[in-house]
Amino acid sequence: MGPILPEILPLFPLNGALLLPRGQLPLNIFEPRYLTMVEDALGLGRAIGMIQPCYDVPDPVPDATDIYTVGCMGRIVEFRELEDSRFLVTLAGISRFKVLEELDIERGYRRAKADYAPYGIDLSENQAPVDRDGLLMGLRHFLDISDGAGGTEMLDVNWDALEQAPDEDLVNALSMLGPFEAREKQALLEAVSLTERAETLITMMSMAALSNEDGSSGHA
Repeated sequence: MGPILPEILPLFPLNGALLLPRGQLPLNIFEPRYLTMVEDALGLGRAIGMIQPCYDVPDPVPDATDIYTVGCMGRIVEFRELEDSRFLVTLAGISRFKVLEELDIERGYRRAKADYAPYGIDLSENQAPVDRDGLLMGLRHFLDISDGAGGTEMLDVNWDALEQAPDEDLVNALSMLGPFEAREKQALLEAVSLTERAETLITMMSMAALSNEDGSSGHA
């Protein structure tokens, strides 16, 4: 029996937040409308639709903000309520979805009719292989150039763990933790397959390294 894919999803628009199938996204929930959304989701299948605004806006994202048409449905797999009324939750990515229609705001948060049909591949763990050598080489080059340019490292790299990680875990980690812009993260989300997502990652890291290299060479 496969996972339940609700037709109507509560939407959580969040700048720069990327959730991918079989990835995990920790969230610190404190805004009243999203506290309500989490409480409702806990009683209705624990499903939440993560989606990005189309342009940079200050958090919290205003309700009238345009959002991308593709997001990822996550299921609450960890929940903790703190003494200051915040919720700490972890979402496990299940499947991407396309927004068919936004519905009226209910109980303070946005909702949409979701179509999962174009993303049946998300429910299969049998993904095509990826260019692991290219990914790890691209990451090493990117970090070397970033350090030389005085930039911030993309992540605290545990090379042993990365080299031993399954293909999908490796691609998800680099995609979700990478210092990419919202439109770049959206491109990673919308990549047709794991192979295409890995190729997109390699290209992005190469372009970022080239940009950092050009920037550092321009200083006296």
